[in-house]
Amino acid sequence: VQLQASGGGLVQPGGSLRLSCPASERTANVYTMAWFRQEPGKEREFVSALRRNSGTPYYADSVKGRFTISRDNAKNTVYLQMNSLKPEDTAVYYCAARQTGILSTLRNGAMYNYWGQGTLVTVSS
Repeated sequence: VQLQASGGGLVQPGGSLRLSCPASERTANVYTMAWFRQEPGKEREFVSALRRNSGTPYYADSVKGRFTISRDNAKNTVYLQMNSLKPEDTAVYYCAARQTGILSTLRNGAMYNYWGQGTLVTVSS
């Protein structure tokens, strides 16, 4: 599957952005979809994921209550709605997909097979 993240940009603290990640094929019940982010000089960090069968969302503690992951099965697209953005949310955001994997590895980027190019989110006044 091919992924292409978009929607990043410059936003003021407290603002909102919605990232999109359309896939080249059907993802519902096939792929677990996830978002990761990476700041310069830092390791890649898990942000959120939607499990392929249950559709249960998972979030990093740092974004819980502010970010919402969702998917539009008709469009084969996963979204990340980001509200109440903070300067520490500044990073390159990547969408990723995997077909198999146990729950305990959900937050491990190494367990994802497919990655889109990143989209830069900058939160600054």
